[in-house]
Amino acid sequence: MKFPYPFRRTRVKICGFTRPDDALTAIRLGADAIGLVFYPQSPRNLDIETARRIVSALPPFATVVGLFVDEDEIVVREVLEQVRIDLIQFHGEETPDYCGCFGKPYIKAVRMRSGMDLATVVNAYPDAAGFLLDAWHADAKGGTGHRFDWELIPKELRQSVVLAGGLAPDNVGEALRTVRPYAVDVSSGVESGKGIKDAGKMAAFLKQVHEYDHTAHID
Repeated sequence: MKFPYPFRRTRVKICGFTRPDDALTAIRLGADAIGLVFYPQSPRNLDIETARRIVSALPPFATVVGLFVDEDEIVVREVLEQVRIDLIQFHGEETPDYCGCFGKPYIKAVRMRSGMDLATVVNAYPDAAGFLLDAWHADAKGGTGHRFDWELIPKELRQSVVLAGGLAPDNVGEALRTVRPYAVDVSSGVESGKGIKDAGKMAAFLKQVHEYDHTAHID
């Protein structure tokens, strides 16, 4: 999958917000999107009322991403009816038909490990707006703070992915220089505690991304 036009700026999504002020700070610092987790097993899981409070604190043009993991269709629709979600992120074993049935643009998360044929996965979800690559973990569906081997990403797909998995202010610059993805996604790497975002870490992360963009020459 290729995005339909060239880009010059790395997009940034910060995921796992639990407090309105943290989400607003992220947008003010320059994040493009915020992620809200609707996965009961996650320490960053939100109820609908908290999610509504977070979204209501945001200014115009901030993209809200709702994350679900193998959730019942009825539950997803209930969230979509009550919370302004611009983009859905499916982080489990959801089928292409399931992902496409909600009438919303979506990205499909892929947990990367040795031997995975990423091109086959990408081709299986032709309607996906993008693919988020995260670290594989036997007992977790993301948000582990672990990185994966970036060499597993085929070079021809690198500028079409959202890179996640263990990113933090001290390694995002290296990640961008190595992979040169369309976007990056961070959660635990900018936290002071589970679901509690650290303004200083978010600022440092975004500073590294902006510095990379300033010096990079992407054809």
